[in-house]
Amino acid sequence: MYNWNKMVSKMVFLEEMGCCKNEMRRLFDKHPRFLFEDPGNKIYILVALFLKIGVSAENILSLFLRHPRILAGNFAKNLWVALHFLSEIKMETEDMAMIMRTHAHILGCCCLKKKPRTVLSDLRVGPDELCEIIKEDPQKLVTLAGKKKISPKKASKDLEKTKFLLSIGYVENSDELVKAQKRFCGRGDQLQERFDCLVNAGLDFHDVCKMIKDAPQVLNQSKDVIEMKIKHLVNDLCYPVQDLVAFPRYLCYDIERIKLRFSLYVWLRDKGVAGKMSLSTILVSSHARVIKYLVNLHSEGPAVWERLKRELSSS
Repeated sequence: MYNWNKMVSKMVFLEEMGCCKNEMRRLFDKHPRFLFEDPGNKIYILVALFLKIGVSAENILSLFLRHPRILAGNFAKNLWVALHFLSEIKMETEDMAMIMRTHAHILGCCCLKKKPRTVLSDLRVGPDELCEIIKEDPQKLVTLAGKKKISPKKASKDLEKTKFLLSIGYVENSDELVKAQKRFCGRGDQLQERFDCLVNAGLDFHDVCKMIKDAPQVLNQSKDVIEMKIKHLVNDLCYPVQDLVAFPRYLCYDIERIKLRFSLYVWLRDKGVAGKMSLSTILVSSHARVIKYLVNLHSEGPAVWERLKRELSSS
């Protein structure tokens, strides 16, 4: 059940701020929660807060369009705490506005626990110096006053990873982005390098984006391992690289399993007892099913299977 009066009021409010129908349609089409979720008075409080520190209505609308989860959960509360922190250290309103324009997505996701006086005491600096530190790198506000201590090096790595994930289609401040940050291992530049090697193998950029969303563990391997598995697929098994789009998890299996099962399959195919089979059929099947439906297709199958296992273990 939805409160239609509040939804209409929200649309009227956005329109009065200068949001045109096309922008509103784009916002609601891409992020319907912005319209349907009831944030109470958060939208009005946030707008008043931003206007007070000098953020223009145009920039506020831009923030809503770029960060539609700004009204969800504790996002607005976290922003309020961050602004209060900056106000307490006497930061100029134009500097506060600049930080909100550029780093609202980071400050809204983090809960600041330390008071300004604690941070000033830890750093042994005055308010003016702390203002300069934060203006130079607004992320340090999270590092210095966050719920738990985060090293600048880790914060930088997290930002690089986030930039990579945003570049391949994850939505900023979304639940999916939070989950992806945990599932992808490595620095942003490492993930980009692994991603690029898939594109360089002949796959379409958008297909690769879909592949790694379906199977994130693909990018948790080194570039050399990914390239080696692709080379084996194309050169040794004679499968087109495009088959990876339908079954990206091929790249997640260890090379021993790939070589053993496909060596058996090629032998069976050459014997004329196995037709064209997909990558998934050969790799996903359990050991028992492989024995039943592949190994036993030919009378010599069991002996060949054992020979292949011995050769692989000794290589």
